[in-house]
Amino acid sequence: MAAAAACRGSTASGGTGPWGNAVLAKENTRSCNQVCGATVFTSCDADVSISGYKGQATSYTQRLGHFYNYGCDTPRNTNVKFDEVKAGGDDVFKDISSGNWFYRFCCCRKP
Repeated sequence: MAAAAACRGSTASGGTGPWGNAVLAKENTRSCNQVCGATVFTSCDADVSISGYKGQATSYTQRLGHFYNYGCDTPRNTNVKFDEVKAGGDDVFKDISSGNWFYRFCCCRKP
């Protein structure tokens, strides 16, 4: 759900096209243009990388997570730990004190 929200916020148009838009896990060795292009959602709007912390916010200045919006053209960071499908299950739920990772997603749409 967080990835869908990140895609919605990263897309200038808010997502257009004849169908609902898609959020796909980004493979670390491929660009989002390649990931989206291999599906019926052939247009890439964004490559988002998100990470959040567990628990309730305790102040209005507390950092709750991190995000990046990479371009659709290149794989960029190819670290396998940024690939949710390939990363170890124990990496997915780590927090800031135990080395949390960003996970990357492709924001795709059918033109």
